[in-house]
Amino acid sequence: MTKLTVEAPAPADLEGGLASLRGDCARMVGHWAAPEHHTAPPVPLSLIHGVTVPVRSARLLDAMSDYGD
Repeated sequence: MTKLTVEAPAPADLEGGLASLRGDCARMVGHWAAPEHHTAPPVPLSLIHGVTVPVRSARLLDAMSDYGD
């Protein structure tokens, strides 16, 4: 009688870079269901008002470097 042994894949390399991340995503894609597509109609600019940002949050975002720095 022949016994079949299946080895589990090696754990993902946490410092492997983009190629490793893409491989991890490709392996996970079958486990996630895509939500139903829902398109909301655009909101007229005249209805957008009253948005406030706390000063601490504004300073935090202002202090962040731009993407790619």
